[in-house]
Amino acid sequence: METRVLIMQLAYLLSAVLFIFGLKRLSHPDTARGGNRLAAVGMLLAIVATLGGGQILTWQWIIAGLLIGGISGGFMARLVKMTAMPQMVGMFNGFGGLASGLVAAAEFLRYSLGVAGTADVPLDGSISIMLGTLIGAVTFSGSMVAFGKLQGIVTEKAVKFKGQQFLNASLFLGIIAVMVYLVLMTPGAIVASNPGTVDLLYYVLWVAAMLLGVLLVIPIGGADMPVVVSLLNSYSGLAASAAGFVLSNNALIISGALVGASGLILTRIMCKAMNRSLANVIFGTFGQTTGKVLVKGEKRTMADVNDVQPDDVAMLLAYAKQVVIVPGYGLAVAQAQHKLRELCDNLEHRGVNVKYVVHPVAGRMPGHMNVLLAEANVPYNQLYEPEDVNPDIANVDACLVVGANDVVNPAARDEPSSDLYGMPIIEVDRAKHCVVMKRSLNPGFAGVDNELFYLRNTMMLFGDAADSIGRILEEVKQL
Repeated sequence: METRVLIMQLAYLLSAVLFIFGLKRLSHPDTARGGNRLAAVGMLLAIVATLGGGQILTWQWIIAGLLIGGISGGFMARLVKMTAMPQMVGMFNGFGGLASGLVAAAEFLRYSLGVAGTADVPLDGSISIMLGTLIGAVTFSGSMVAFGKLQGIVTEKAVKFKGQQFLNASLFLGIIAVMVYLVLMTPGAIVASNPGTVDLLYYVLWVAAMLLGVLLVIPIGGADMPVVVSLLNSYSGLAASAAGFVLSNNALIISGALVGASGLILTRIMCKAMNRSLANVIFGTFGQTTGKVLVKGEKRTMADVNDVQPDDVAMLLAYAKQVVIVPGYGLAVAQAQHKLRELCDNLEHRGVNVKYVVHPVAGRMPGHMNVLLAEANVPYNQLYEPEDVNPDIANVDACLVVGANDVVNPAARDEPSSDLYGMPIIEVDRAKHCVVMKRSLNPGFAGVDNELFYLRNTMMLFGDAADSIGRILEEVKQL
């Protein structure tokens, strides 16, 4: 083995070790920042090793790519709001899948056009090319649909039609058949004698895989977007790993496998939180919400709720012993996390025991609320899972729900006919008092009206969350 190749492989091994330790440190907020740095150093080392290996196109293209990517990333990091972060993650997943798919396509064309110096494609290389193409294309098109749903470009409702599952299954089987045929047809003699047919089928594979990605995501409603984002993140990792096999790049194989595995684990957590099976997620049969109103057969109005003012809420919170805060997407929309932290600090100074309860699928992507609260420097030891609080929630004096909806909907527990039925929720309806902060009575992503809003122990505080919390804080300070 040449010295240069040996050094490159050792650098890849070291970068993989840094990835693993970085991922491990990401498991706790106290070490997450250091873990992120370790992973970044590992990626930098892998890039330098690849460039030092000499197998590059031209330095001009590399520098141009660095400038375009760096400038674009810098602008996005500065300009994209927290409410748009799920869309940005969806785009990252999509572009990651597209990049891996293009690597597979470039390798296929390198053999097909004879650039590789031979038309013989190794069997493992051919299989990796086909898998990289399939996963990369599905990830890209599926992520773009998810981005459209999150951005409001595509309807958030589930798009269904007759025979949809049969079409998906038939398309998937057709794709597998084409992949098997291409793998069998890519030995050199056959490719050299009939390259046009093979190339055409490969392009068909791309189109079919892109269509499959669209069909898998369109029947998924907005309420299930955290699961979708998590799953597509896993797909992007698997696509990267397949690209690593195509290029015989150990660092890419390991890093892609880490992303794929961690994404699947996170997807499993999301599925459990949504009371859905992983099989339903993979085959695109989940989240098919109908937008039905399921509140004892009729929709309620403003006359049915207990509408209160900030001074009423301030009095309740200031003299409570235990307060539970439940953040939701509305908190992100209002960018009220800093004022919420200030209010909770003030309550704690008055001797109130404050806990934040974060549902795993609150917001529009996994960990959305955790990131939002971390931005406001909320202590990690104040964050709890629903199962930690639900058993004793009947003794809680007041629950303050800020912009959450589906994750606190009692229909998930009590209404077998509800689309949400079976999903574990934060049972704020069992607390002594519950204050819900929302702009209106509109349902959440699942399109299901929320019985919580109309219970006798629930008080509705309508308006912008940041403004309402600010007014509550001023009232608390005066008590």
